[in-house]
Amino acid sequence: MTSFLNPDEIVKTLPLKEGMTVADFGSGAGYFSLAIAKCLKPSGRVIALDIWKPSLEALEFRSKLEGLFNIIEPRWANLEDTRGSNLPNDSCDLVLISNMLFEVEKKEDLIQEAKRVLKLEGYLVLIEWYPDKLPSQKKLYPIGKDESVNLLEKSGFQVERELSLGLTHYGFLTKLVDK
Repeated sequence: MTSFLNPDEIVKTLPLKEGMTVADFGSGAGYFSLAIAKCLKPSGRVIALDIWKPSLEALEFRSKLEGLFNIIEPRWANLEDTRGSNLPNDSCDLVLISNMLFEVEKKEDLIQEAKRVLKLEGYLVLIEWYPDKLPSQKKLYPIGKDESVNLLEKSGFQVERELSLGLTHYGFLTKLVDK
């Protein structure tokens, strides 16, 4: 799914710096995790969370190949459960949710989990499919750009800027302004 996006180019536009802790919600095989880890080395940390263990195993292998094993920490998580990330409160500088929201029925719960683990003034990056560009609509819960902004704002996030992602996806860099 991320073949439509260029993670290396996208992460260059994010406020990442060495030493940060980033959670990649729904990391999959880690296309964004790997790109983010390169920006955070040598002392940063990417916690890559996914429910599908083969993806996490693939990410672990790739992170070792690229010399990023000391930065990327793959972890199994069911992010649709309450406190499903198993991360401590206020432990992350940035949370990335990419290509995941359309798969989640209880979107508010997922955003609340991101909010819980973020430090105040931390960043949430949301990257999502335009509903009409999804490869399939079966068993999915697409969400449009305006709906996403409303969900983020009512959850205590302020949109800093929209990300330029092309024809298939939209995205936002937001800041947590209200715990």
